[in-house]
Amino acid sequence: MKKFTQDQFCSFCGLPPADKKGVARRLIGSRIAPIYICNECVEICKDILDCEPKSELSVDIKEVPSPREFKQYLDQYVIGQHYAKKALSVAVYNHYKRLASLKDFNAAEDVKIEKSNILLIGPTGSGKTLLAKTLAQKLKVPFAIADATTLTEAGYVGEDVENVLLKLINAANGDVKAAEKGIIFIDEIDKIARKGENTSITRDVSGEGVQQALLKIIEGTKASVPPQGGRKHPNQEMIEIDTTNILFILGGAFVGLDKIVEQRINEKTMGFGSTSGQLSEDEKVELLNKVTSDDLVKFGIIPELIGRMPMNVALKELTRDDLVMILTQPKNAITKQFQASFAMDDVELTFTDDAIAEIADIAIRQQTGARGLRSIVEKMLMDIMFEIPSISGKKKLEITKEMVIDKDKIDIEKALISA
Repeated sequence: MKKFTQDQFCSFCGLPPADKKGVARRLIGSRIAPIYICNECVEICKDILDCEPKSELSVDIKEVPSPREFKQYLDQYVIGQHYAKKALSVAVYNHYKRLASLKDFNAAEDVKIEKSNILLIGPTGSGKTLLAKTLAQKLKVPFAIADATTLTEAGYVGEDVENVLLKLINAANGDVKAAEKGIIFIDEIDKIARKGENTSITRDVSGEGVQQALLKIIEGTKASVPPQGGRKHPNQEMIEIDTTNILFILGGAFVGLDKIVEQRINEKTMGFGSTSGQLSEDEKVELLNKVTSDDLVKFGIIPELIGRMPMNVALKELTRDDLVMILTQPKNAITKQFQASFAMDDVELTFTDDAIAEIADIAIRQQTGARGLRSIVEKMLMDIMFEIPSISGKKKLEITKEMVIDKDKIDIEKALISA
């Protein structure tokens, strides 16, 4: 066995093979560099690895909730969008039932059940991301979100499509097998539509090229992912991941798609007596739920990608009443979150009905949907949250419509009442 001298040290703790008291310490050397690790640091590393949370991401058919159970769970966190929740519940149930059958049902050799990826069509802030995230939360599977507008074709400046898979692997704590059963949500997919039905002669870095790159991982392939993200380099160690059983949910606003569907259904749409632009929100959703592959091709999505998205679900724009319920009713409602936060500083926070309605009205005027609600409340309470930790004693604070309309006129000392 190789003997180490006193001038050689553990590269981790910095200690030599033996201390002044003569206590021996075994060093293990690298074959390719003058780097050493002692037996004590090896034990510490082993303890760290043993303490890491084990993945609990295996999905068994007995554990997969029924579509009705999925819907009931979604109802606790997502307001409205009942048709979308029902359709998603069925699609996700069928997907994970299919995964379980791959282990236990050998007849799959004769009847191969292909996965049904999902396309969510709806305005910003309508709940597309929340629906996908809540489903993954219910299943306890890894979940990753990506923005299609940040992706570029391999070889161009930007983020490679394969880096989306790295996000999923990281969400699975590095467990590739668990990641292969996860869910990836890619938002803003409509923003990479090509500018028409005809194939562009020029190079399309962030449009059709990205759609082609996404197609490969969505349909199922063994992809090589750089462990640290970024660009691939020769001789670089790669993580291999099979995307065959990863469920992909694509989302986008698809502004103008309803007009394409309407034009196909009603030939008189563009002529005299046209109702274009006068459709109610329910009528728009009804049209979008009738979308066909040809409609999406006209919008600018390539046919190959459409073929990998057999489930199309439309979400409607949230109404004022919907936003009011989102602020107050879900388990993780925004007002409940702020009430819990203020309670940590001994402040009992309440909102009047008029204040809640005004917050919803502001979100509608800003056209941000549910996504903008938290920002509105955060800005309105900023000065109060700055002062409250410095004020001792139990207090009560009621947020009124006037406070929401003009936060600069809030008198914090008068607003806070001793409990």
